Amino acid sequence: MSTSAEQGLPAWASWSNVVPVLAIVLLAFTWGRDLPTWVVALVAVFLFGAVLAAVHHAEVVAHRVGEPFGSLVLAVAVTVIEVALIITMMTAKGAKGAGLARDTVFAAVMITCNGIAGLCLLLGALKRGLALFNADGASTVFGAIITLAGLTLVLPTFTTSQPGPEFNDTQLTFAALASIAVYGLFISALTVRHRPDYLPVDTGSEAGGRDQDADFTLDEHGYEGDPPTARQALISLALLLCALVAVVGLGKGVSPTIERGVDRAGLPASVVGVVIALMVLLPESISAVRSAQRDEIQTSLNLALGSAMASIGLTIPAIAVSTVWLSTPLLLGLDASHMVLLAMTVAVGTLTFVRGRATLVQGGAHLVLCAGYLILAVSP
Repeated sequence: MSTSAEQGLPAWASWSNVVPVLAIVLLAFTWGRDLPTWVVALVAVFLFGAVLAAVHHAEVVAHRVGEPFGSLVLAVAVTVIEVALIITMMTAKGAKGAGLARDTVFAAVMITCNGIAGLCLLLGALKRGLALFNADGASTVFGAIITLAGLTLVLPTFTTSQPGPEFNDTQLTFAALASIAVYGLFISALTVRHRPDYLPVDTGSEAGGRDQDADFTLDEHGYEGDPPTARQALISLALLLCALVAVVGLGKGVSPTIERGVDRAGLPASVVGVVIALMVLLPESISAVRSAQRDEIQTSLNLALGSAMASIGLTIPAIAVSTVWLSTPLLLGLDASHMVLLAMTVAVGTLTFVRGRATLVQGGAHLVLCAGYLILAVSP
């Protein structure tokens, strides 16, 4: 893609700088209004543009701070979007939104651990024959995901103090505190104590090395070109925040249209959670695929698994706190079919991530699990 400088335009006029600002302006004009169809279409276009801009600026910041901090920036940013959309829609839907947090978090786990991770492993295996990554880092974070998923999404189905698949106040408080504690330990391992476990591995010896005729040059963090200056990184951080605000706000604007579309199509209400997860995970999906194309599978897994970890470790506590002022009950427990899918994900993921390498079979198996989840979401 040619830059604005190459096109004779000033650097500030690049699409990634202009789109977030225009999206904020559009948000100001559409907030709280009943939008006609053509305006919804325009909002959707700028929503997608803001997502792409968020990807770009998150990658600029990531290039400046290096891995694994870069993956953490995008994972937390995406989780902020997810939490904001869930709380906003739960407020608007009332009792009908009781299971929205569960549906969205579970969708995020299935899409990240199977869809994004599977696609990146498949791309790595197609490129080199084997997708290589650090087994210590990947298996550690996957183990934490299993723990939190079981605690917050499976256990509520079997508790007896509440009539439905939900926690009582004591149980919910414990689940929220445990999620924060495990996520805090994960951040400590990721950034300080075991940082080398999450850095890109050298694929030269076992997978043939990088293409000598590749049209990009990567630094030690797996990024293309020279790192941005501190000023450029700060500008990108500001524009990233701007893009995220636009995504949250514009997403709220199109959410009534999404809900009406789901209702008219006769689809289960849980499909709304799938749509939210797909929308908010688009930035991470694009970044992860780009990293896989650069033969940086570890970076891709940092994005995918780190996002799943953030989705549970941060979203559940935030939603738990929101129940203080929300009158909506919080249904967290999964049904039987979803627990089977989660169990299959645990089994397949364990066999994949403890080895530090994956073939086409592992990547394909994860993609099949993701596809199976999406099919059952539409046709339970």
